[in-house]
Amino acid sequence: MQSRALFLDRDGIINEDRQFVGFQKDFVFKEGIFPFLRAVQNKGYRLVIVTNQSGVARGYYSVKDYEALTRWMLQELKKQGITIDLTLACFAYEGGSFWRKPNPGMILEGAMQLNLDLARSAMVGDNVTDVQAAGAAHIGKAFLLTENPDLSPPDTHIIKTLNEILPHL
Repeated sequence: MQSRALFLDRDGIINEDRQFVGFQKDFVFKEGIFPFLRAVQNKGYRLVIVTNQSGVARGYYSVKDYEALTRWMLQELKKQGITIDLTLACFAYEGGSFWRKPNPGMILEGAMQLNLDLARSAMVGDNVTDVQAAGAAHIGKAFLLTENPDLSPPDTHIIKTLNEILPHL
């Protein structure tokens, strides 16, 4: 049987979005992220991070820097009892990449690797491109963490805090 997953953007959802976060010194976990992720896991969801990391293409940090930060982040989450099942990143800056959100490539790759049921899965992001990727991949529910709901695509749940998602999962 296929599993369900919560797909998460990284910058702005897992950590504070501080523009091109590529080093541990710049990485700050979002307030409340640990209990939120534990609650999602307790509901039986797998956790998948899908993140555009154009800072690599722009030369702000390297793939090696990104990988080191990701290893540290995953270790910190593990200390909190949270297992991230898969982390996927697109390092492209503009167009052309099927993996770069709003394209669904990372989501479809995650679904294939983990045998996920996308119709029973959900996506949370803080950018319209996150929910557009969810729509393109036919994910069941999309949540947009924003203070500006006017910019959201149709069929998107607008949230102001991550905990607002829990009753919908």
